[in-house]
Amino acid sequence: MTTFTDEESDDAPPPSWRQRPKPVGFEIAYKLVGDILEIDRTRRVDSVRLDAVEQVRFVYAPGNISSKGYKTQLRLSDGRTVTFGNLSWRSLTDLDRDDARYHHFVSALSAAIARANPRARFVAGRPKPMWLGVVIVGALSLAMLAAFTLRAFQQGATNAGLLGILLLAASFWQVWPLVNLNRPRELATGEVPDSLVPGRAG
Repeated sequence: MTTFTDEESDDAPPPSWRQRPKPVGFEIAYKLVGDILEIDRTRRVDSVRLDAVEQVRFVYAPGNISSKGYKTQLRLSDGRTVTFGNLSWRSLTDLDRDDARYHHFVSALSAAIARANPRARFVAGRPKPMWLGVVIVGALSLAMLAAFTLRAFQQGATNAGLLGILLLAASFWQVWPLVNLNRPRELATGEVPDSLVPGRAG
């Protein structure tokens, strides 16, 4: 997908990343050239000045067929956003992951943004109102399942109670990462959190 470069070599190509964000559509190529992020969308190439990046956000974003999805979002001074992730579609049913190269590119990009705009905010997780909404809905869902399970056992419906336990465990397994990993928090300028940008070497 991406050429994994040695940053200490002057002859090495610039850090880059390629992603096909949708099952049907073109691949998007991102390349870091000095203080510019070039975004090649096949039909056009956009250039984003890194000193125009006001905020970098890292989130956990599981997809329909993978629970290992993560995204990086850049918010620019003109209100536009640039978002890319670690998952790339190969076909309608197959995803490609290359976390090591993703981490390498995001780390290089974050360092370049911090140099170009030392005032840029680096944040982890979803915005607080959105995160609180997930917490509330998740807690209510788990409480309803727990009440159903308890009532089933009280009425002697053992099979229904066991099903309730299974559903409770599955729901917790889905909800907890969304709550835990996407907890809103401030990061140091240029910081790349391993929990939301997988693939750090060694």
